[in-house]
Amino acid sequence: MASLNMKMKKRDNYGAEPDKKKLAMAGIRHQLLLLLRRRHRLFPLVSAFSGCLLLLLLFSLSFPPVIHRSPLGRKNQVAVESKLLVPENGGRSDRHLWSSKLSNSYYGCSNASGTFQVLDKTSQTGRYLLIATSGGLNQQRTGIIDAVVAAYILNATLVIPKLDQNSYWKDISNFEEIFDADWFISHLSKDVKIIKELPKGEESRLIGLQSIRVPRKCTPSCYLQRVLPLLKKKHVVQLSKFDYRLANQLDTELQKLRCRVNYHAVRYTQTINKMGQILVDRMRTKAKHFVALHLRFEPDMLAFSGCYYGGGQKERLELGAMRRRWKTLHAANPDKVREHGRCPLTPEEIGLMLRGLGFGREVHLYVASGEVYGGDATLAPLRALFPNLHTKETLTSKKELAPFARFSSRMAALDFIVCDESDAFVTNNNGNMARILAGRRRYMGHKVTIRPNAKKLHKIFANRHNMTWDEFSTKVRKYQTGFMGEPDEMKAGEGEFHENPTSCICRKKKANEQLKEDEHDSWPWEYSDIGNVPMATRSGLDHQSEVDHEN
Repeated sequence: MASLNMKMKKRDNYGAEPDKKKLAMAGIRHQLLLLLRRRHRLFPLVSAFSGCLLLLLLFSLSFPPVIHRSPLGRKNQVAVESKLLVPENGGRSDRHLWSSKLSNSYYGCSNASGTFQVLDKTSQTGRYLLIATSGGLNQQRTGIIDAVVAAYILNATLVIPKLDQNSYWKDISNFEEIFDADWFISHLSKDVKIIKELPKGEESRLIGLQSIRVPRKCTPSCYLQRVLPLLKKKHVVQLSKFDYRLANQLDTELQKLRCRVNYHAVRYTQTINKMGQILVDRMRTKAKHFVALHLRFEPDMLAFSGCYYGGGQKERLELGAMRRRWKTLHAANPDKVREHGRCPLTPEEIGLMLRGLGFGREVHLYVASGEVYGGDATLAPLRALFPNLHTKETLTSKKELAPFARFSSRMAALDFIVCDESDAFVTNNNGNMARILAGRRRYMGHKVTIRPNAKKLHKIFANRHNMTWDEFSTKVRKYQTGFMGEPDEMKAGEGEFHENPTSCICRKKKANEQLKEDEHDSWPWEYSDIGNVPMATRSGLDHQSEVDHEN
């Protein structure tokens, strides 16, 4: 019984063994008390020195070491002492952040010129082009745009494209449930004849219809050689897996037709547009300006990238299993992939980049994304940098979002609208939505569009614990020069046309002198009185000898 009582005394009220650290601290306090009581017997200097050592030891045991855990699950890693302390005020939200004076000298121009050959609609009778798009909503959008141009090249009647309902997203929506079909047909009536379905007399041709696939980046002559003979023979031809099946570089009139389709004819249904505008209005009630972030950090996207994000063995096993689904995906060195700027930035890296550019902690951030790998833990570092973080789910009730929630394409359309209407748009990748929005925002007035220069930024992200905030933010602004959606930062023909529609962007007359004056006020920025953010003078940033557009 005595033994049992002693065991009971050793346990606390919850039945646990006494904390070893508490016992050690209690022992030190006891020794310190004895030392102080016998201080008259010891040499004063020794007594004082010993007391200080004991006090320091007691203090160190009172505060456990800070453990840094990655949002993707790294454990038991002690953080390296870092001088990168992000200031409360990352920068002032002025016109340098939210717009560019240079944009006033440019405008979207996609009307057909006098050299554009108007088609004889009567000659299209008996030629019908069916299109089966591929991929997610924005990948399908590229197919819809190019389908119109392909129909023009082939002098064929285009049947409203069929949306992909069998891909990863498993969305059963048809064209008319996402896009305004009547507007699409009427707006392009002078360019291409478009119908909703085959005429009844032609439906029999669908029996035994065989789909064909044209090569990627197929030129107009490629269509005339591969598709036109079959179209003349069969009268009805279906092109499958139709995404990026038209050459990037075409003559100016065909490029302008692309723009008429993309920026004017393709628009969402009234229901989607109305809900999208509600989201925009609710963001506007929170702040005069807001940033929209298109965050691609879904598990399948990370797996396909071939990159490593610091999640340890758990991440390697989970993403490795997903990578094996793609038989054509070859193993890559994650470090090399990151060095080449092909890894999507993490939410934390995006947050640090934005703060380094001058967007303050008070800025409201709309996050457009699907399922984020790691969930809330992955978003935590971004939320710490930008507490005013919103999504379509936080801005609406479940009842309001219910008509859209079961359809990934409709949810993606809502995000598209908010990102398009934002004052500053940023992406962590260079995917389909990012490229289409970049081109659209150029066409609609060169609204601020931030594409991370991942090839350069990865160096300072990897070394950020060894530099001050002033050093970090200065380098961020330096490396992002040429990646902010400014006019003429990309050369004609560079990148995908949907991202850089130079054929459809015109410069206003008598604007050259104004452009020269505005260049002094646009980029790089000169900051003062912005707290801990360093003044980035023009001379300090003009030493950059290379702007690498590979992203």
